Amino acid sequence: MNRLWWMVGVLIITALAGCSSVPERGAPKIVYVPGAKVDLNNSALVKESLYAQYSQWKNTKYQLGGLSRNGIDCSGLVHVTFKTKLGIVLPRSTEFQAELGQDIDKNQLRAGDLVFFKTGISVRHVGVYLEDGRFLHASTKHGVIISRLSEAYWKSAYWKAKRLDT
Repeated sequence: MNRLWWMVGVLIITALAGCSSVPERGAPKIVYVPGAKVDLNNSALVKESLYAQYSQWKNTKYQLGGLSRNGIDCSGLVHVTFKTKLGIVLPRSTEFQAELGQDIDKNQLRAGDLVFFKTGISVRHVGVYLEDGRFLHASTKHGVIISRLSEAYWKSAYWKAKRLDT
C-alpha cells in the first residue's frame, strides 16, 4: 500500500513538473539602477568608485558562488561592484558577462572595462580595469586584490576585454 502511494505521489509530481516553465536563455542584458547609474565615460568618477569598492572589499576571501564580505568570486565581485558603485546590474556569471558590450583592444582599456582571462580549459576569470595596466578582481589565492595585466600569469591568460554600452 505504501508503495502504491509513493508511485501516485511520483506521478503527481511528474505531472506538475511538466507544467512548470523553464526560462528561455536570451541574450544577457544590462539593467540600470534608477537614479544611481554612473556614466562609464566619466573615467575619473568610475575610478573613484572602483577604488572605493576596493577599499571596502580588499582582502575579502575568495569563495566560489559568494556574494558577501564573507567570501566572493570573480564574477560576483564584478556584479556587486557594478550594482552598488556604478548603478548597473550585470549578469551574475562570467559566461554572461563576457557576452556584454563591445570587444576592445587591450591598448584601449579605460576604467570600468571588463577584462577576461582563460585560466583553464573551460575556466574563465573576470576583473574590472582601473588604470595603468591594473585591474580589480577576486583572486582564488588572495581574495579581492588589484593586479597588473603585465604580471606573467595574467599576461599569458589574457583573453579579451569588453566595454559596456552607456
